[in-house]
Parts: sequence; structure tokens; C-alpha cells
Amino acid sequence: MTTFRQESDSMGVLDVPEAALYKAQTQRAVNNFTVSKSTMPQEFIRALAYIKQAAAEANAELGHLSQDKAQAIAKAAQSIIEGEHLDQFPVDVFQTGSGTSSNMNANEVIATLATQQSGIQIHPNDDVNMGQSSNDVIPTAIHVSSAVAVVYELLPALKHLSQVIEQKSKQVGHVVKTGRTHLMDAMPVTFAQTLGGWQHQIDCAYQGILSSVERVYELAQGGTAVGTGVNADAQFAKVFTQYLSTNIGIRFKPSSNHFYHIGSQDAIVGLSGQLKAMAVANMKIANDLRWMNSGPLAGLAEIELEALQPGSSIMPGKVNPVIPEAAAMVSAQVIGNDTTISVAGQSGNFELNVMLPVIAHNIIESIDILANVSRLLADKAIATFNVNEENVNKALAKNPILVTALNPIIGYEKAAFIAKTAYKEGRPIVDVASEHTDLSVNELTELLNPEKLTKGGL
Repeated sequence: MTTFRQESDSMGVLDVPEAALYKAQTQRAVNNFTVSKSTMPQEFIRALAYIKQAAAEANAELGHLSQDKAQAIAKAAQSIIEGEHLDQFPVDVFQTGSGTSSNMNANEVIATLATQQSGIQIHPNDDVNMGQSSNDVIPTAIHVSSAVAVVYELLPALKHLSQVIEQKSKQVGHVVKTGRTHLMDAMPVTFAQTLGGWQHQIDCAYQGILSSVERVYELAQGGTAVGTGVNADAQFAKVFTQYLSTNIGIRFKPSSNHFYHIGSQDAIVGLSGQLKAMAVANMKIANDLRWMNSGPLAGLAEIELEALQPGSSIMPGKVNPVIPEAAAMVSAQVIGNDTTISVAGQSGNFELNVMLPVIAHNIIESIDILANVSRLLADKAIATFNVNEENVNKALAKNPILVTALNPIIGYEKAAFIAKTAYKEGRPIVDVASEHTDLSVNELTELLNPEKLTKGGL
């Protein structure tokens, strides 16, 4: 059975679980926000710990906090950064819009740990939260957690995906296949051209994310409650950012306008838009893989994806394109998250955005799942698929659309007649064209060479 102790705050006394490191304000939030059973992301909690650590170090350097207290706070925060005590952050995502409950949750847990470890009495508000407000801490935590996840997880994953596509292109790029527009047969392309299009999508998305995250490096911290910087040392933002940058390894910078960074979440809205573009690229690639893998008898069957698991509980032998399907679902989720972030970003009422926790939850989820599924798509779908050259060549040889190459010689109308005849009779285009033009079979074979046609020109 859970045993309780009593804790008090400015609103009175209430029961808190005996083993909890948090205090009254966290417990009030747990009692009040019984909404989703989803708590704030671990990356966000670690960002809060980084903020409290850097704030203590900055306040000590500026002479507002004793070195003993600063060291105790920094040590307690470090344990959370390293993944300890994450079960002590039970506040629901759907809480007060400023995220005050999560900020106080961090203040209380760190104060308790610091007090226990140092023997010095550390106060959650007066010491851990010194020179801070939830209104600048939470926007800063959103930026910090997003930047860390992008720099250390997502961008490396996208670079890996691009490299794997490039490697695969070198392996199978020489193979010529039937191009498709509107899902219908079109002029031929090489696998190198198809994969090159994928790679360019990923590289463009990478550059978009890299560019947008630059704005996320600018932090609200030091603006305190409304942007004026009240109760914070005039040098706090600068010194805080220096410590934070050193501790994390990312060059953060103080806000050039604290009213902007507390009242809006435009930088995160922009980043989310670039994540959506990446999701759209992944969706395109996933769907191409699914179509090319379709069959194996009644579909295109141009490639064979790696068999990872049985595909049906009732149909023996069936294997499905599970990784592309997972990638497509991630894309759908990221696109949905972007809509939520866009709506939440509009909720900057005067000096404070009041949908911060749901923004934090959705942006971190989008970054995490995109990073994870991009690596899966690279390693368990693209790197491992095999090309079914027999099927590819068979379809290519019968593709009447190759007659397009004869347009400059025989004209569109006659070429259309030849194509329709070849479709109707199910015959190779060379045979039909030789019967209805003055061109020899050798000339037609040269003009309609699929590999030559992938190189463009007249």
C-alpha cells in the first residue's frame, strides 16, 4: 500500500506519496490533470534539468547563489540528465498552458535531491528557480530539447538514410525500369534516377531542418515572467547561455527579443513545418517501395523487400512491406503533429503562449519517430531490397510508351496508333513499329533502346 506524507505550499496542505521526490505543487497537478496518462517527454525533462543546472551555475558566478547550493543543484540536475529519477515527473501533458506544473515538478525534485545529497536546505523556488519563471523556462526547454534531438538524433539519421540510398544506387542504379506517371507506364528510367530523386528529397529536407533549427538555438531564458527580465540579473541570460552551451555542446544564444520568445512559438512552428516536409519525403519513398514490391505475382514485383516477419495470421507464406508501412504511419503522425503545433502556436495571448506543453510533446515526438523510422527505412528496406531484373526487363520490352522516342520522326498521331496497336495485340513495340513505318528493325531497336532513352535529348 502507498503511504503518504504531508506537504504544504501557498494553497495549503495535502498528501504526497512518501517515496516521491516531488512536493505539494507537483501533487496538485497530478490530482488536477487526469487527462491522458501521457507525461512530458524524457528529452524535455532532461532539458529542464540542463536549464536548472546552468541557471545555478550562472547565479553562482553572478554572486546571487552560494557555491555550495549551486554545486548541489548542479549535481542533482546531472543525475536527471543521466536518466535517473525520470519516474518522478508524473504531470500530464495536458496541464496548465504555461507548463508551470512541469517547471515546479523539476524545481521540487531537484531541490529534494540536492538537499538529500548535500545536507544543505535547498528551496525549490528561491534556489532552484532563482532568476527564472515558468514563462521563460518552458519555452527554453522546448527549444533546448528540440535542438538536442535534432542535432544528435534526427540529422545523423537523415544523413545515414541519404548515404544508404546513394550506396544502393551504386549497386542497382544501372538497371533500367519502366517509369510511371499517374501509376501508368511511362518512359524508362534507371534505378539510379529513381533513387537519386529520393536522395535529393532527403537532402533538401535535411537542409530545411538544419536551417530552421538555427532559430531554435535562440532562447527565452532571462525574460522571466513577461519578457522584461524582472528578478533576473541583467547578465543572467548571457552567462546562463554560456554554461548551457558548454554543458550540451550546442551553441545556444540569448534571445534578441524576450517578448517574442515568450509570447510566441514561431521558431518551433517553423521547425515543425520542415519536419512535415521530411515526413512527406519519407511517405513518397515508402509508397514507391510498396508499389515496386507489390505482388509477387499479381503486382509490379520490380523489387523484393527483405522478409522480416510473417504477413498474415490466416494466409500462410504472405510477407508484407512492414517497414515502409511503419514509415508511412510515422509520416501521417508527424503531419498531424504539425497541425497541432500550428494551432497551438496561435495561442500566444499577449505576453505568453498558453499551449506550451502540447507543443513540447508533439515536436519531440515528431523528431524522435522521424529519426527512428528513417534509420529503419534505410537499414531494413532500402539497403536490403533485391531487384527482380527478369520482371523489370519483361515489362520494359513490352512498354508501348517507348514509341514516344519516334515522335520527332513519324509524328505524334502515327506514334499513338502504333502504341495503341501494341497495347491491343500485346506485342513488342519494335515489331509493330516495323510494320507501320519505313524504319528497319535495326533502326527501331537503336531508336527505342530503353537505356538510351533514360539519357534524354532528341
